[in-house]
Amino acid sequence: MTTEPSVNAGTPGLVDRAKNILLKPQSEWDRIATEPANVGGLYAGYLAPLLLLSAVCGFIGASVFGYSFLGMTTRVPMVAGLVAAVLRVVMGFVGAWLLAFIINALAPNFGSQPSMEQAQKLSIYSATAGLLAGVFGIFPPLAILSILGLYSLVLLYLGLPRLMKTPEDKRVGYFATIIIVCIV
Repeated sequence: MTTEPSVNAGTPGLVDRAKNILLKPQSEWDRIATEPANVGGLYAGYLAPLLLLSAVCGFIGASVFGYSFLGMTTRVPMVAGLVAAVLRVVMGFVGAWLLAFIINALAPNFGSQPSMEQAQKLSIYSATAGLLAGVFGIFPPLAILSILGLYSLVLLYLGLPRLMKTPEDKRVGYFATIIIVCIV
């Protein structure tokens, strides 16, 4: 009996995948690159739980504990907190798809192989650190530790050659362009 169902047979469960992508990204990207793309499964079985975890932690931190400054504590009203949590989840899905779209659209300009399926995998799995860093929102004084989520940028950089087949001499330019386009 397993405790974690896999999206595809032979793929690790959510906890194992998250742990591997954070601690052994090079080998995990190699494994991900060869897995068949099940985009719906990635969104439902991997991205959704991480988005929900981050949103729930943010809701608890803002609406239950509140934010303190100069001895005063301000709490976000429950309804506003719930709306913010729902928006966080929805925008997480939109952001993941948009990042994948950008990665795929820019691929030919940097000698990479365009593949929306591979771009989806890259977008979703590289967001792992940022999504897990959202857990720090549960206790607002620890929210500053969310900066650890910037490790997602490293994961994106490491995944480019493995999933999009980006030549080494074009990886920095491709990565920088992705970041700039996302900011704009």
